[in-house]
Amino acid sequence: MNRKQFRELVDKQILVLDGATGTNLMDVGMPLGVCPEKWILEHPEKLINLQSKFIEAGSNIVYAPTFTCNRIKLEEYHLEDNTVQMNKDLVALSKEAIARNNYRGYVAGDMTMTGKQLYPIGDLKFETLVDVYKEQAAALIEAEVDLIVVETMMSLQETRAAVIAIREINEEIPVIVSLTYNEDGRTLFGTPPEVAVVTLQGLGVDAVGINCSTGPEEMTELVEKMKEYASVPVFAKPNAGMPELVDGKSVYLMKPEYFADCAKKLVYAGASIVGGCCGSNCKHIEKLKIAVRGMERPVINETHKRTLSSERKLLDIPLDGPFLVVGERINPTGKKKLQEELRAGNLDIVSEMAVAQDKNGAAVLDINMGINGIDEEEMMLKAIYEVISLTDLPLCIDSSYVNVVESALRIYPGRALINSVSLEEKKCRPLFKIAKKYGAMCILLPLSDAGLPETLEEKKENVRELVRIALEEGLTMNDLVVDGLVSTVGALKDAGLMTLETIRFCHDELGLPTICGLSNISFGLPERININSAFLTMAIANGLTMAIANPDQDQLVNAALSADLLLNKTDADNRYVMNVRHIETGDAAKSSKGPSGSKSESLVGEGKTPVYEAIINGNKRQAVDEVKKAIEKGAEPKSIIDNDLIPAINRVGELFEEKKFFLPQLISGANAMDAAIEYITPHLKKDETGESKGTVVFASVEGDIHEIGKSLCVLMLRNYGFNVIDLGKDVPKETIVEAAIEHDADIIALSALMTTTMMNMKDVIIYSHEKGCRAKIIIGGAVINQNFADEIKADGYSKDANECVRLVQSLI
Repeated sequence: MNRKQFRELVDKQILVLDGATGTNLMDVGMPLGVCPEKWILEHPEKLINLQSKFIEAGSNIVYAPTFTCNRIKLEEYHLEDNTVQMNKDLVALSKEAIARNNYRGYVAGDMTMTGKQLYPIGDLKFETLVDVYKEQAAALIEAEVDLIVVETMMSLQETRAAVIAIREINEEIPVIVSLTYNEDGRTLFGTPPEVAVVTLQGLGVDAVGINCSTGPEEMTELVEKMKEYASVPVFAKPNAGMPELVDGKSVYLMKPEYFADCAKKLVYAGASIVGGCCGSNCKHIEKLKIAVRGMERPVINETHKRTLSSERKLLDIPLDGPFLVVGERINPTGKKKLQEELRAGNLDIVSEMAVAQDKNGAAVLDINMGINGIDEEEMMLKAIYEVISLTDLPLCIDSSYVNVVESALRIYPGRALINSVSLEEKKCRPLFKIAKKYGAMCILLPLSDAGLPETLEEKKENVRELVRIALEEGLTMNDLVVDGLVSTVGALKDAGLMTLETIRFCHDELGLPTICGLSNISFGLPERININSAFLTMAIANGLTMAIANPDQDQLVNAALSADLLLNKTDADNRYVMNVRHIETGDAAKSSKGPSGSKSESLVGEGKTPVYEAIINGNKRQAVDEVKKAIEKGAEPKSIIDNDLIPAINRVGELFEEKKFFLPQLISGANAMDAAIEYITPHLKKDETGESKGTVVFASVEGDIHEIGKSLCVLMLRNYGFNVIDLGKDVPKETIVEAAIEHDADIIALSALMTTTMMNMKDVIIYSHEKGCRAKIIIGGAVINQNFADEIKADGYSKDANECVRLVQSLI
């Protein structure tokens, strides 16, 4: 089946996927702690019988049991050298189930997360992960799967790696992708569903959805959000409710009839494809098939919206929406100090500029590393990693080199803007192809190999030609923004008028948004801000959408807010009132501003120190540097810990709880704290090093091979001065309790991410009591809640790392 055939299949009917694999195989004998793929190959009829029942119940597509059959996961069972053959053999079992049912259905090769953290949060490099996924994808395609599903993903960046890997192996195989979302409607890494849709459909997936996460009722709103932005089918594969503890066993109690009724709501919300995840059996799928049979298929949007995205934020760019500023400052041109720092490999100024521009209202950040004396490609990647750890604003990739643009887009976890694509023969089509591959938007620059257009008509013709080539290369009108190409009015008297006419032409005749480098208009003239501000209001009145400018310029920002207000744009009155800036005049202004008349670039505000800010921003290098500076200036190391580091990490935790920070920022803050503590410890006096606040033995219980949440809890607890014994994952109860006794632990902390392993927590509690262990036992994990903790008589439950610290503090 190719991509066109898949879309035709979706257009004909509401497709039904299969139900759960893991929980159903557990019911027929698959034990905890084994490699599921190996067990299935040793018991092939169990899988064939299960999938035959799903097909009989009405599944159009069954997932081959290759879920964790990637090299990194198989290493845990010393089976990594069998990766290719195991994938092929597992696909063959699903094909046998299809054959036994007269080929009534399709087989999807199944891929998921590796469990390793990607750089810069973890050590796994992006290209290494792409290679891991390529190996599995190539094996699945060689085994002749009909399509590939990438499912139960929590990280958008890991999802991108999988999609890129598949597409570089085969451009025509259908790829469908589903992420799993928390109760707050975001993934563990903070990605909302609409961002996932925009980013992934830009990469060329054929359907985007949600699986696992919750029961079907809670998914409806998320599906609606996906549907609004999707130009591909949306799908949903919910659990059969949430697990409950019955007679000491974790079970799913949602009745098939109720499951099916809820699934109909998912179709009404916009899902063209539905199925079941954990706890759903053939009866759930049978009732689901009956419920959706004959339902009207949701209409799929013919085109995607004009949007940019970061990993956690979406930016709509309507033709007549609010004026947007693309922050221009991360560009070394004319900035001697920034040039010096980049040549020294230092990104401190880049960090400051990113945070300051975000704070001052930029909607997008332009990133340019174009100077002599550095490896621009390497520095561009470093800058992107640095900036995305500090801000959620979408990025504009600005380089004269095609290879630099591609490398940047490849690792950027969102939908970026390319600045820019001109009619230069060597760059034009290659850049459009790159934009198509990675789903980026493009700024069209109406220059050609002949240079600047000499007339207005030549400029318009260049725009038309760029649009023609872009569409020819597979982009759409909603992927394009036109640069008005501003010349200086000091040298060309009608430069402003030509640019205004270009903007009007693009807006009125082509229906395209526009952008310009605003400061070019006033080059070489005195009091340039006056010209820039006046030109900006005129350009906005002619349809200008955004400008590459400095958001720190009060007069410019006020001019834009005023223009939007006078043009009666939606909500412009509120935006003006909330964001207009007071500009002081006379002596007060001179005393409050520096020689250049600009605001201070310092990140330190509200009485907070540079050390505090470094922890908040999650900058390890800056944290160590600022601690070093503070000590050199005479600050007491103990005072730095008490007055800067501890309050900062507390604030990081608060921001995480307030949903203003997400997992990456929490990890970055904790790592920065860890680095600062490591540096400062040798400087403490002997009587200041202090004793441990208590000892915690931490482990993922037997059978559970997940440790993302556990590792973060360990890091946070160590930041707060606890002695933590990290036993890792899949740890037997005997090992856990023996370690607690050996280290005289105050707390045993247990983690479980799987419904099939959560009952092992109770076994640890019972065994601990039998051995007379004094440690109190706390539990947590994605499938755990307070009711379960009460049921198994745990001493406490925490939902996340920040709460874990408070719980341990209170118990000790």
